[in-house]
Order: sequence, then C-alpha cells, then structure tokens
Amino acid sequence: MATATTHQARAHARAQAGGRADAMPVVPAEDWPAPPCGAGPLVWAETVAGGNYTHRVLSRGTELRLTDLRGDACAHLLLFAADRPWERLNVADTVKVQWNAYLGEGQLLLSDQGRVLATVVADTSGRHDALCGTSTLVRNTERYGDGTAHSASPAGRELFVLAAAKNGLAPRDLPPSLSFFQGVTVLEDGSLDFTGSAGPGGSVTLRAEQDVTVLIANVPHPVDPRPDYLSGPLEVLAWRAAPSAPGDPLWDATPEGRRAFLNTAEFLAARGLA
Repeated sequence: MATATTHQARAHARAQAGGRADAMPVVPAEDWPAPPCGAGPLVWAETVAGGNYTHRVLSRGTELRLTDLRGDACAHLLLFAADRPWERLNVADTVKVQWNAYLGEGQLLLSDQGRVLATVVADTSGRHDALCGTSTLVRNTERYGDGTAHSASPAGRELFVLAAAKNGLAPRDLPPSLSFFQGVTVLEDGSLDFTGSAGPGGSVTLRAEQDVTVLIANVPHPVDPRPDYLSGPLEVLAWRAAPSAPGDPLWDATPEGRRAFLNTAEFLAARGLA
C-alpha cells in the first residue's frame, strides 16, 4: 500500500487494525488467546522481543508470570514502589537478608526500606541471577559494536533508561537489577560460572506485595559467553490475585522474611492500604 501522502499513510496505518505481530502487547489483555489456567482476569499480556523492554504499574496482589518461550530470553527486572519511587528493589539486601544469592520459589524481593515488594511464588526455570546486574553501553559496544538503545544490540541499562523515563524516573533512579532465565553460580575461587538457560518454556511467577512499577529489559546476560547477541522472546502475563497475608507459609518461612512482611504490613496499615 502506498504511503506517499498523508491520506495514504493514514489508510495504511488503519489497515493494520486487528493485526497481531509476534512480539507486541495485547490490548485489552483479556483478548490473550490462552490465559493461564486458574488465573484471575488478565491485566497485562505482552510478548517482548529480544533486545526490547516493557513496563507497567501493577496493583498489590497482582501475579506476574514471565516465560522464556524459546530458551534465549533474559528478563532483567527492576521494581519500584508505585507512588514513591525512592523505595525500590535492593538486590544487595534481597541477597543478604535472606542469606541466599540464588533466586527461586519462596524468595522475597526486598526494598531498601526492609519491606517486601514482591515474592517469587512459582519457578520452573531455576536459572536466575542476583549478582551481575544488566549489560551496559560500554560493555555492549565492546562486545557487539554498539550498545545504544535503538541499535541491533541494545544494552539493558539503556533500555531501562527509556522505560524509567516513561514512568517519571531518571537514570540516577536505576539501581542494580535482577535477571531471570540465564543463570550464574559462584565457584569456590569466587569466579562466576555462566549456567545459561534451562530451555524453552521455563517460567517464574511473582506476586506484588505492594503497588509496584515494573521495568523489564529483555537482553542477553552480561556474562553470556556466546559471541552473538542472542535474546529470544519473553512472554509477560499478569492477573488479579491477592497479596500474602498472615498465615501464608512465606510469612513464617524464615525470621528475616517474617520481619520484612511485618514491616510491609505496618507501613500499609498506617496508610490505610491494608
């Protein structure tokens, strides 16, 4: 279809209505072809291409499932308290407070205020990383020839800057991130061993324990040794559910976790949110 004139360009654009690409958000989310069995109404449904990013504000209790469709996705994640972005994911405290550097089911994602932003409620991949953060402009330029946001090999940090700007956040607001679906372990000598992906179809489900702003960059892990920029599609689905509450096994799994949940509950109660 010709697009040389404004009228032709408009006709071409309108002809795309109802079409669906391999990687795109589905609006409304309820139109997603295969909602998770037993999930509540979908509020977010999207496929994020490799080398791309997404973002969304999710209400407390929402469950977010990320799925590595082909085995080459790497979902780098940042979380912020939705109405007070100075409270944000603290990877160091997430690791230190729970005495565990390896993410998985039952782990809490903690803020720098000692409160729970989200919990990992399910995990079929087991290949995640809380140590390395995401890729940078300098590193990707060295490895792939370019790391700018709109290049063929964008760095995670550069994509986070774009996602942050769409939520009123600046580069200075971006802390170190977590990553899912590409694992790293620490060897006895302190060096890092890249364990890669568990294969296609692995998923991880998070539950928001506060209203949160979610930023996701789907780019290769920074220590992925493969020479090519390999990043596969990431499925993102979120649905309404309920937050954790006293009596939930996660509340009492560890003394440190219980204290983080109590900190969260006290704060939310003081604001009339729980």
